[in-house]
Amino acid sequence: MTRLDAPDMERMVAIVQAAITEDGARNDATVAFLDLGEREAEATIDVSAATTLSGIDMAREVFRQIDPACGFEALHRDGDRLADGATICRIRGRAASIVAAERTALNFLQHMSGVATLASRFVDAVAGTGVVILDTRKTIPLWRELDKYAVRCGGAQNHRRALDAMVLVKDNHVRALGGSQALIDILAARGGDSGFVEVEVDSMPFLAQLLTVHVDRILLDNFTPGQVGDALELVRSQNAARTKARIELEVSGGITLDTVRAYALPGVDYISVGAITHSAHAAHMSLSVR
Repeated sequence: MTRLDAPDMERMVAIVQAAITEDGARNDATVAFLDLGEREAEATIDVSAATTLSGIDMAREVFRQIDPACGFEALHRDGDRLADGATICRIRGRAASIVAAERTALNFLQHMSGVATLASRFVDAVAGTGVVILDTRKTIPLWRELDKYAVRCGGAQNHRRALDAMVLVKDNHVRALGGSQALIDILAARGGDSGFVEVEVDSMPFLAQLLTVHVDRILLDNFTPGQVGDALELVRSQNAARTKARIELEVSGGITLDTVRAYALPGVDYISVGAITHSAHAAHMSLSVR
């Protein structure tokens, strides 16, 4: 699709097919009512606010499936940062095909570019700190590949794609075990022989307890910046005594564009933000027939 690590195209074609069917785009009642016939038209898709682009090839695929004769000229690539008023692409072909494809194409572009734009704002907010912005699994069901691709377009990175990707022990896992000591016992028995393990921590006592056994990454959940600073001191002392790789530190929980810089303290490796995918506003753009 682009220079970025792109989603599987076969799956993306299937998603576009489903979206076109959902919208009834091949049986547009308004197009039939107006009898547009073979009338030719040109159109552009333009942004009306600063936007980080994502989804250009999804839009191209929409027009291709609606009408392979449509000409689609992309003027920018996914990951490009566009100024207000920029033209994303030009489309030429049957007017009936262009207006039938409009909404489905824009739905992909606006949502994916909205995610990419928000991701890029978080990345910019921690620029120079060395902290990596991560997404989460808080994505639209069945759109995860698109959402996570859009995150990459914005310059952030992906956390685990799915539950089978890595071990991440969270609060409900600990409760299901019967408490933190049960987890400590499991980790002590495994001795670091279970592959990469990340554990979510919600208190300083639990953190101190966890530092007595092998863990690869600690996720500080819903800590204040001050509490993160205290946690860093404790983790630093443990890292200094380790003969193996240092413990990575991730911070998450209600972090916003206004607060993210305060969390990007020296020693924090990652900040994960669910809002990038679950609360991104659709990018401001429109298709105009010329």
